[in-house]
Amino acid sequence: MHTGVKNTIDRMLDGLNEPQRAAVTHTEGPLLILAGPGSGKTRVVTHRAAHLALTTVEPWRILAITFTNKATREMRERVDALGVASGMTVSTFHAFCARTLRIFANRAGLQRNFTILDRDDRRKMLKKAITDAGLSGHWTPAGAERIISDAKNEMISAEAYDRNASEWRELQFVKIYKQYEVLLQQTASLDFDDLLMKVALLLEKDTALRNELEDQYAYVLIDEYQDTNAPQYKIAELLTRDHGNLCATGDPDQSIYGWRGANIENILRFEDDHPAATVVRLEQNYRSTQHILTAADALIAGNINRKEKTLWTENDDGSRVRIVEHELADDEANALAREIRAQITGGFDASDIAILYRINSLSRVIEEALLREGVRYQIARGVEFYNRKEIKDVLAYLRVLVNPVDEIALLRIINTPARGIGSTTIQRLVDAARQANVSILELLQGNSDLTPLGRSAGKVKIFAELLTSLQAALELPPPEALAYVINHSGLRAMYAHEGEIDNEPIGNLDELVSAASAFAQERPDASLVDWLEHAALVSDVDCVVAEGGLVTLMTLHAAKGLEFETVYIIGLEDGLLPFRRADDVEADDEEERRLCFVGMTRAKRRLTLSRARYRMLRGITERTVRSPFLDELPDSAVECAARTPKRTPRKSKTPDGRLPDDIAEWTLGTLVEHPTDGLGQVMSMTRGGKRTFVEVLFKTGSRKTFALEFADLRRVDFDEVG
Repeated sequence: MHTGVKNTIDRMLDGLNEPQRAAVTHTEGPLLILAGPGSGKTRVVTHRAAHLALTTVEPWRILAITFTNKATREMRERVDALGVASGMTVSTFHAFCARTLRIFANRAGLQRNFTILDRDDRRKMLKKAITDAGLSGHWTPAGAERIISDAKNEMISAEAYDRNASEWRELQFVKIYKQYEVLLQQTASLDFDDLLMKVALLLEKDTALRNELEDQYAYVLIDEYQDTNAPQYKIAELLTRDHGNLCATGDPDQSIYGWRGANIENILRFEDDHPAATVVRLEQNYRSTQHILTAADALIAGNINRKEKTLWTENDDGSRVRIVEHELADDEANALAREIRAQITGGFDASDIAILYRINSLSRVIEEALLREGVRYQIARGVEFYNRKEIKDVLAYLRVLVNPVDEIALLRIINTPARGIGSTTIQRLVDAARQANVSILELLQGNSDLTPLGRSAGKVKIFAELLTSLQAALELPPPEALAYVINHSGLRAMYAHEGEIDNEPIGNLDELVSAASAFAQERPDASLVDWLEHAALVSDVDCVVAEGGLVTLMTLHAAKGLEFETVYIIGLEDGLLPFRRADDVEADDEEERRLCFVGMTRAKRRLTLSRARYRMLRGITERTVRSPFLDELPDSAVECAARTPKRTPRKSKTPDGRLPDDIAEWTLGTLVEHPTDGLGQVMSMTRGGKRTFVEVLFKTGSRKTFALEFADLRRVDFDEVG
């Protein structure tokens, strides 16, 4: 071995603990790395890939799969820093599948320039599928999306669904599923679930391709294996069927995506699938203090569906985990904001502070409180940037240039900027294209007779000529292509005019070009198609700024893979964490416990768990129940701070400042009527400093708690009831 290579390997192995070293230096056969939170998992996976490239196989024969673009970037940077030759494939699952489908599009029965639909466009297409199937009013796009996504995550095609359908509702729904697939094919489009399912099915049926890819990728490393679904599991197994060099890294205790098809059994049964597997447990935690780790470990011990491991750390005990209780959600938000402001004033870096919650709606009161205290923050909603109107307008132009049959994108921009093409003209165009059996763009750019469009025919032709002129962008690198389209389409002028009131859209357009520039720096040879694919696969966590003096707000799901010095988890209430929908009779408390465990183990030094006794959700303020997870934490690792005291009773005012005329007359037993819940009776009352809460038992049997000053309740006399 060359001296330089040996020195690189020695440096790479230096500082690894014994289990980490065992995982890095393992070469032949299946390997399962059970990596607890903060155990150096990313370092181990990266070092293992580099070690293989230096000692065993050429870098281009290694495939490393991650779950987020952020993790992919981090792994690439670390591999490069270790001096490993370029050529290694490091990618997210979805990006790897998209690339595979483009390369082997003919064998997959696809057009190479296919569009990847985002959720909004997917639902638009589902709405059309429902209409085409004659089932409008019976199904919603969101409801259909959920069922189709679940089916594809189990690799159930429309044809397979049809074969197994027996109940009337299933027989009706299959019409929607089939029509949706027809529309996808007509518009050369795929949804996120297609990317995975189509690659899994392709490898399953095309033995020659499977053999070719398995020979190319002699070693396959998959991170976050606990979050794989059926297609991802199938891809991993098919790519390693003969050589068996599959390295699965993950932690069953951090499996939190069952709601989108992830199957924890994939990692739990790894040793059954691979009897010769080597199992390495990474149990030493380098991130958190002992008290945080003790509390989190005690919580997750309540799960049955897991692999046993013992987390430990050489870090100091640190401060105990705080459990804080407040009277109102407003109190919770205000106390938290004041505390964070004091920390920042005292020298803490705001970037080291995170506020986590189970559902996005909880962020509103926190945001308002932070604004009042002058605390700058960011919300981890990277996807929402790409959902802004101005951004979607630009992307729609680009999508039409790349994929001329992308009808959803074309209909979005045909009158954007406004060019006098109304809905009646658009519908006539759609009908004419259907009759001629061509796409709308083919109709516009061909020699078709457009005289039935009347005065709009000229406007439509001008639009077609514009798209022809914009095709020059296809030859440009991504940032130049975006700038060209933004300027020549008229979008910049349109939003500049609107920006006389609000400059944000123009700023967002510039930011989009900057994002494309950053992408081009990482991938200088990337095409516009590559960038569109990248933009379609952005996740929330990809847009979190690590520095910049901003407190981070995000859901517990988005926090996976991140760490902060100080973490606040709010809403520790039964129904919120663990989360339960009203119609969810099979809530998975084990996954909810894992989600709480993930949130707790993001904290390095300080962790606060907070709840409110009263919280408004969906417009109704109700009394909450303490989360059972709080009772599973050991006394030795937690401290319970005194809750916000009740205010001195005084008369409350309504939001507009009026005193309710008869608030003093409301007592236990008062009869009330609610517009949707009907007749009820007050069973309890709590008079606070700002609001008066009443618990009402309705004739339907349901119990709800309302803030009297906000509730649409009407007192009813006994005489009215009869």
